[in-house]
Amino acid sequence: MDLLNTLVDKGLRRESPTREEALAVLATSDDDLLDVVAAAGRLRRHWFGRRVKLNYLVNLKSGLCPEDCSYCSQRLGSKAEILKYTWLKPDQASAAAAAGVSGGAKRVCLVASGRGPTDRDVDRVSDTIKTIKEQNESVEVCACLGLLSDGQAERLREAGADAYNHNLNTSEATYGDITTTHTYADRVDTVTKAHAAGLSACSGLIAGMGESDEDLVDVVFSLRELDPDSVPVNFLIPMEGTPLAKEWHLTPQRCLRILAMTRFVCPDVEVRIAGGREVHLRTMQPLALHLANSVFLGDYLTSEGQAGHADLEMIADAGFEVESADEVTLPEHRVSARGGCGSHEGADGDADAGGGCGSHAGGGVCGPAPAARTEEPRTDLVAVRRRGAGTDLAPNA
Repeated sequence: MDLLNTLVDKGLRRESPTREEALAVLATSDDDLLDVVAAAGRLRRHWFGRRVKLNYLVNLKSGLCPEDCSYCSQRLGSKAEILKYTWLKPDQASAAAAAGVSGGAKRVCLVASGRGPTDRDVDRVSDTIKTIKEQNESVEVCACLGLLSDGQAERLREAGADAYNHNLNTSEATYGDITTTHTYADRVDTVTKAHAAGLSACSGLIAGMGESDEDLVDVVFSLRELDPDSVPVNFLIPMEGTPLAKEWHLTPQRCLRILAMTRFVCPDVEVRIAGGREVHLRTMQPLALHLANSVFLGDYLTSEGQAGHADLEMIADAGFEVESADEVTLPEHRVSARGGCGSHEGADGDADAGGGCGSHAGGGVCGPAPAARTEEPRTDLVAVRRRGAGTDLAPNA
């Protein structure tokens, strides 16, 4: 197990693994999976103990997006039968947020479809943030509004936003294969703007879109360079009516390896299990808590998630505890590096090919890449959200 020992030692020192070591994690066999989880779990516990941060999504504006992101049910030309509605009023958004907070969420993530906000949209979201903060003083608020123009991040920060989410989603080399209406560089620019404004940057990825191991490693290393406080790992939810509806490449074991690789590359960062965990991890979700220290509670933007009470039971049964509002998520060295902004940590709300084992000291776990397995489509686990924000039904929290 020389590889895993090396990765743990590097993670305790906050030292980056090599690309070859990261690729080797993705190439481990099912026989070694529990060893991989245990090793990455040492880093998770070292930096975050047994705390699990709960986050709650509020979809401020659903559908009718002019962008063509292939994975998204809100995209231009989507035939997915999702909820479509225009902006929620501040009191409606605050009521939705309150449901998540009452369910145990520490952070509320305000998401709106679209290329990016107009200045009027920023005013609207700023009013919503202020309303939420007035009614739930201790809650953290993360905005996810698309590409930011100059000065908009600063205005969100002034309104009380703690964080801004904008995912890289996939590697720069393959980004044009999933989206043509904006570029990878546009996304990097928005994360940089959030950083510069003093917001906690949150940026992650989507696995399961047909990417290679090299693509996964590329995007996670790019995220490490951007240095976000939070890295959400989404697993593609193949929604009918989208170009990627037939993409079922993930197994629970594959998802665990991806989470472990992310933890090894970003050992002291809030790693969040985001969209698609119920669809692809299924009964293996509790094992993922040994790798990630953050999850979304309840439903996602356009699809339903696991029942909120089941999330809480799972966390307790696995021996973890929900992080309280007065606990600081990030390790002290990261808080200090952000100028003492202990409450600004990160959020999100968006979903294999060849392996390859490079050389690493001593060999260890790395062996031949596991035989490719095609996941049987579990369309029964993909349900369009019909409750919560934008409806008259109670939310799932």
